[in-house]
Amino acid sequence: MTYTCAVFPTEDATLEEAQDYKYDLVCRKLGLKEGDRLLDLGCGWGGMVRHAAKHYGVKALGVTLSREQATWAQEEIKRQGLDHLAEVRHSDYRDVPETDFDAVSSIGLTEHIGVDNYPSYFAFIENRLRPGGRMLNHCITRHDNQGRASAGAFIDRYVFPDGELAGSGTIVRAVEDAGLEVQHHENFRVHYAKTLAGWSKNLADNWDACVAETDEGTARVWGLYMVGSRIAFERNEIQLHHVLATKNDDGESGYPLRHEF
Repeated sequence: MTYTCAVFPTEDATLEEAQDYKYDLVCRKLGLKEGDRLLDLGCGWGGMVRHAAKHYGVKALGVTLSREQATWAQEEIKRQGLDHLAEVRHSDYRDVPETDFDAVSSIGLTEHIGVDNYPSYFAFIENRLRPGGRMLNHCITRHDNQGRASAGAFIDRYVFPDGELAGSGTIVRAVEDAGLEVQHHENFRVHYAKTLAGWSKNLADNWDACVAETDEGTARVWGLYMVGSRIAFERNEIQLHHVLATKNDDGESGYPLRHEF
């Protein structure tokens, strides 16, 4: 139930191991520790929220526009006995009233924000962080900062309506213009190609069950989308970037002299 790029610690790691490693890497980049407060924007099925609560003792709040995701995630949080630490809320991220979070994670949401909304999006994140807090933005990007933002007619109609992609430089500029200091910037392009290969194999291996869950047309659309996206990542037509930044207090970022993740 994880819907974003995995990070493979080794070439032979399974998709499940790589997804778990992805969440743990985000936690380590954010410097999470017991008692911290985390806000996860566009939290999906709550994977990041649960990982941070279970393995780092973090008080984690996730928000999603999908009522189905929020309901499933809350049930899974309760099933795992994490409801004293974790919450997934059915909400627009802009309606979150809480502030002074130690960390904000955004994993696979920026693609849906729209390039014109980057300034207000990262300004919202800056406003929700405490001084010294950290932000990690994980999103699909263009290989340059000059191409069109639209994901294309097929994807726009059948997969991600109104999704937009920009180069990582555009992301970095928007983060910095919001008053945050970029500390680290990393490309996971080849990891997304491997993730899509795993998803495609899962679809093929479970074809009849997937068709029964939806219909053959939907299964074919998603199969085509995943194969095409894998090729695009392999050819460096699109990428996946982490941008890690801090909210400083009179120049004090709380960031170590060297990265510790």
